[in-house]
Amino acid sequence: MPNDTSDDDLKRYYSIGEVAKKLDVNTSLIRFWENEFSHIKPNKNSRGDRRFTKENIQQLREVYHLVRERGFTLDGARKEIAAGGKTDNGKQQVIDSLLKVRRRLEELQKKA
Repeated sequence: MPNDTSDDDLKRYYSIGEVAKKLDVNTSLIRFWENEFSHIKPNKNSRGDRRFTKENIQQLREVYHLVRERGFTLDGARKEIAAGGKTDNGKQQVIDSLLKVRRRLEELQKKA
């Protein structure tokens, strides 16, 4: 299946609502992190709506991982990012996959 691409693979920009849904957080938290972490700079259209790239989403995932999963403070997360302590892409993909599995198992557990 060489043409096995989803609509998500074809998109260049994502709205703040789409990003919030991907990360399972509120849009206000994304705006807050945008203000707290200077390296997260989404594009804005003429109306001021944020348009996030895949790179922006990856940056937000990194912040999410450091703050929510590893328990870093915001200052600690800033220092970790500045020090180049980024998780490698392969490791982050495994983490993302495991989080999806966890969410799915939690959903199944609630239904039982």
